[in-house]
Formats: sequence, structure tokens, C-alpha cells
Amino acid sequence: MSDGTGTSDASYTASVVGGSGFTGGELLRLLAGHPEFEVVQATSRSKENKTVGHAHPNLRDLDLRFSSPEDLESVDALFAATPHGVSMEQIDEFQDAAETVVDLSADFRLDTEAQYDEWYDGHSRPELLAESVYALPEITREELPGADLIASGGCNATATILGLKPLVEEGILTGDEQIVVDVKVGSSEGGAGGGEASSHPERSGVVRPYAPTGHRHEAEIEQFLGLDVSFTVHAVDMVRGASATCHVFPGEPVSKGDLWGAYRGEYGEEPFVELVAGGGGVYRYPEPKAVAGTNRAEVGFELDPGNRRLVVFSAIDNMMKGSAGQAVHAANVAFGIEETAGLEFGGLHPVGAP
Repeated sequence: MSDGTGTSDASYTASVVGGSGFTGGELLRLLAGHPEFEVVQATSRSKENKTVGHAHPNLRDLDLRFSSPEDLESVDALFAATPHGVSMEQIDEFQDAAETVVDLSADFRLDTEAQYDEWYDGHSRPELLAESVYALPEITREELPGADLIASGGCNATATILGLKPLVEEGILTGDEQIVVDVKVGSSEGGAGGGEASSHPERSGVVRPYAPTGHRHEAEIEQFLGLDVSFTVHAVDMVRGASATCHVFPGEPVSKGDLWGAYRGEYGEEPFVELVAGGGGVYRYPEPKAVAGTNRAEVGFELDPGNRRLVVFSAIDNMMKGSAGQAVHAANVAFGIEETAGLEFGGLHPVGAP
């Protein structure tokens, strides 16, 4: 961050590869206001030589132009906001340019080549999978300090993992239960490129099942929680946000006290997870609108004793806690920076559709 004299008092330099997309813009917004990172490069093939403000009107005051990804500057941290498949092909160039690479695609999220064969289209650099650290500090905080390769989690997986993790840690879920997860997501999950289904006339007003079964983010949930979930994703009429509703059928009776103990024990000290479980006011359960633009996650629950069902809710901003915010949070931990640095924005209320 500049000290106002044209020089920087930041401790580390950073670049964003793929800076013209939605997630790239969020990375640039966060890093431009970060007290410890100075953004020295943003790359874009389609916007080369144009100002960052040309693609991101909220960043018009950022004195930076997009450059070619073929000419990477040497930095402390390189954030790659590229489509799936790009980072695994260019990882050598990325690592030559940076001490730490934070990849926001799916290229290094999973542990094994077999998982990529099953869920994606294989992997060209499987030898690096064991080196990468998942970027969600709530589950990998101890592994992140000093990490060379960090893999940001998927937004739908992030929302689901945060919702269910306390139940696994407390032994309420053992892996044998039936778990049905429904995630509703905003249009920004499709990226800035969009497509026929993302045009405004087609996208406006929808509640559209777009991944009824076999969503790739199931692999992350299984990997980190050891749970087999029935997972469906709906596209809905909002820009930002991912809202996960998890229907859980525990094998043993569970009380409200058990649940409060599990969730408070897991998240009581977490800076970016808030418990919202049936209190007063309008927003009684997790709501994407309440966290839009922030790195916060809201998690809540409700018991349905008559059906022996537990309903777990979680809400995040898919581009923040589900992507760019998670990446910066992980970089903070990796570099030994205060975890909340650059991520203090608390949201807006009231606000229109996120």
C-alpha cells in the first residue's frame, strides 16, 4: 500500500495473473488496500496495456496497467486467477517468478492424480500435488506458514465444509450418515466470460439446477471431511453469494446444546466465521446478502426432531471467502502477517441484491 508519497511502505510485493476477471479484480481490490502487500503487476491477455480501471471501475484510482502474462515480474507472492488447466501448465514460470504461488483455480486442490482422473480431465503435474496446501485457514492453518504453493478452495466446497466441519470434529457425523447438500449460487461463479446461459435475459429471475449430481466440488468435501454427500447446485438470481443448506440425518440423537458446543468449540476464535442460528431480527439464519463483499462466513443450524434431521446453513460471498478473500487470508498466514490484514471490510446494510 502506498504511503501517499509515491513510494510504498509494504513488506511484500504481489502480482495477479488473470487480473481482468471478476476474481482477479477482487484480488486487486484487496491487495491494493493491504498494509503489507504492494501490487506491482496485473496481467491480462485481453486487456494488455489497458488500465486496471478499464476492467474494474471501482479501481480507477489504481495506477497500474495490465501487462502480458508472458513477462512476469519477480515478486514475493503471485496470485493466479486463471481458468482450470492454466496453472498446472505454467506452474514452473509462476514459481520462478514468485516465492509463493497462490492458485485460485482447481489445479492443485486435490491430493492425488487419481482424484483428477475421476473428477477432472487428469493432471499434467501430479508430482506437485503433495506440495500444495489448501487455502482455507480454518482447516489448514498449521500447514500454511512458509508454504510455496497454496491452492484456493472451491466456493461451493468452502461453504459446505465450513457448515459441516464442526459436526465431524465433534463426532456427531462419522461418515455413515445420509447427507444432502443444496447450494444456491450467484452468477459471478461463472466468471466474467459467461456464456449463453449467463446472458441477462436467460439468467435473470432463475432458480436453475445446473449441477444436479456429480459436481466437482464434492471431491474437496470428501477429501477434507471424509463424508460422502448428495450434492446439488442451483443458479439463482443474485450476482454474489453461495448459500449451502445441508440436510443431515445423524445416527444418534443430538441436542441444541450439543450443536452449540460443537460450533462454538470449532469457530469461537475464528476471525471470519460467525454463528447465526435462529436468533432475533430479520436475518435469523446465514444469508449471502449479509456477507456480500466480505471475507466472513455465516454458519447456523436448526433441529428437526420429528424427522430426526439436522439442517445446517452456511453463507459466503463466492468471490471473497470462496475465492479471493480466502486466498489473501491464506497468504497472510503463509507470510506471518496478521490474519485479518486487508480483509477488515464488514459489509453493507441495507444493500441491494448481492
